[in-house]
Amino acid sequence: MAKRKNDKSKRASSKEEQRLQAIYAKSLREFTAADLQKFTVIEKGIPFEKVIAELEKIHRQTKRRRA
Repeated sequence: MAKRKNDKSKRASSKEEQRLQAIYAKSLREFTAADLQKFTVIEKGIPFEKVIAELEKIHRQTKRRRA
């Protein structure tokens, strides 16, 4: 079987790339379970029925204006 080629380029990373990699690595190290919890909590929102009712009201108003 043929060997796979290494697709990674051999060129040196630019200073900007190195700086971004350092920033990403630092943020990854500092990301905690508490940070993750913020994104997993379901917040109380506006009921879907209320949103639909408001959209239908706006739709009826615009139809009347155009007629």
